[in-house]
This record gives sequence, structure tokens and C-alpha cells, in this order.
Amino acid sequence: MGPVIGPVLPSGPIPLQTVLTTVFLLVGANVFMTFAWYGHLKSMASRPLWIVILASWGIAFFEYCLQVPANRIGATGFSVAQLRIIQEVISLGVFVGFLSVYMKEPLKLDYLWAGLCLVGAVFFIFRGIGSP
Repeated sequence: MGPVIGPVLPSGPIPLQTVLTTVFLLVGANVFMTFAWYGHLKSMASRPLWIVILASWGIAFFEYCLQVPANRIGATGFSVAQLRIIQEVISLGVFVGFLSVYMKEPLKLDYLWAGLCLVGAVFFIFRGIGSP
């Protein structure tokens, strides 16, 4: 068994490879998801809606190619609720980067407050793990 990180579940610690693979795939999936949902607002604003929908579906296909394996691999160590909260934390991080870098929107202090709320969500979902 390789190095471990994260919570210790009743079945034992989660292998580092499981954690890293899950997070890596979720980050990739979120990049595709963000572009599928919001990228067209900048790059395809003048295109007919049906073209934008088809393009977004095409991008979302690659999101699912990463999201589904991420959840399947992650479920070997994390609960579904934990996977969802990890997904939300990654989603906010990717989205803030997308807003700043791609959409050229200024960062706001409210993004920090939203992130702190997610830290609270992480605490409540992961607390008590490994205790009897």
C-alpha cells in the first residue's frame, strides 16, 4: 500500500493515488464543464443558439469522460457526500480562475467568502471520519 492522505475511513486510510487521481480528474472535468457552461458567453456570443448548444454538448462530453471515472475511483475511498463537496470546492476554484483569466472579470472579496463557506462544508462532511 502506498502513501496515504486525507481521512481515515472505517475501512482504513485512503491511498494517496486514489486521492490524487480523483482530484486530478475532477479538476479536468471542471475545466471542461466551465467552458461548456460559460465559455460561449465570450467566444460564441453572436452564434445561433442551436450551434452554441451543440458546441457545449460536445465540450461536456469530455467533462463526463473525466467526471465519471473520477467519481468511480473516488467512491473507493470517499463517500458520495464527500465526493460532492470535493467537487464543489474544485468547481469554485476553477470558476474563479476562469472568470479572472478567460472572462477578464475582476476578482471580488465575495469569492473568498464563498470559499470560506465551502471550507465549512468540507469540515462538516469530513468531521468524525475515523472515529468510532
